[in-house]
Amino acid sequence: MARVAVTGGAGFIGHHLVAGLVARGDAVTVIDDLSTGRAERLAGHGDRVRLVPASVLDATALDTALEGAEVVFHLAAIASVAQSLAEPERVDAINVGGTIRVVEAAARTGAQRVILASSSAVYGTTAKLPCSEDQRVDPVSPYGAGKLAAEHYLHALGRDRGLATVALRLFNVFGPGQDPASEYAAVVPRFVTAVLAGMQPVINGSGEISRDYIPVQDVARAFLLAASPDAPSGITCNVATGRQTSLIDLVGLVAAAVGSESVPVLGPARPGDIQHSVADVRLARQALGFAAAVPLDVAMRTTAAWFRAGGGALAPR
Repeated sequence: MARVAVTGGAGFIGHHLVAGLVARGDAVTVIDDLSTGRAERLAGHGDRVRLVPASVLDATALDTALEGAEVVFHLAAIASVAQSLAEPERVDAINVGGTIRVVEAAARTGAQRVILASSSAVYGTTAKLPCSEDQRVDPVSPYGAGKLAAEHYLHALGRDRGLATVALRLFNVFGPGQDPASEYAAVVPRFVTAVLAGMQPVINGSGEISRDYIPVQDVARAFLLAASPDAPSGITCNVATGRQTSLIDLVGLVAAAVGSESVPVLGPARPGDIQHSVADVRLARQALGFAAAVPLDVAMRTTAAWFRAGGGALAPR
């Protein structure tokens, strides 16, 4: 049994990761300020999961949460392009400053490895697709710029402090537990809840906009692989499927999962959005042994079933 800590562990991706850690027998401590996460998501794990309800900017609480952890998974962040444009200094304080504090605390408390949840937003409006980890990046939002800075701080401080480090650039994650009201990568729950309610889903911008959608179950598995003592250190990997799906095609997947013939309507584009995104996934396969395994249609049915059963009540406030 390993002792691990998860920042942001009551969030969408975080609580799926916590479930995977518990399933493999780990003792887990979560630190989460519950601004978007919910403690109820962790309640079913009993004493296998300890929750520290605090911000990663709280040094005392952070040391308490990380004490004794061998591996630290750092997922706590403000995951919003729009909010980063409106409040760049506040978002930077959490996403960049919080990463620095987590790495420093991990070194103080004796951790061996820190794994960061980064984002495909670091790539910006790249002309080169698929996006590969060794290409020039050009983030177009403070959120993307902050995630890129967080990657560099993670690896630079990790080398100096004797910590193994891995940054995972997550593409568009979806699955049960995602918040329809969230700005970040929330197009799937918005589409699902709209179709279930008999409404037409709204596409922001062109229906030809495409993304690399990856089920959250696969993402949680990528984190577990990155935590292995055998995994390389100092690397940054894309976590995605390597396949593009347009918004029009995504609506089709949602409609099929729900059993509807819903047709979308087009709305205004969102500030800071890019037109197309798809990942080169070779490095994750080579370095971590990771490849997405859950088919999108299967994951979409699971997601739709969760919302149909009233799971949206457990989504963040």
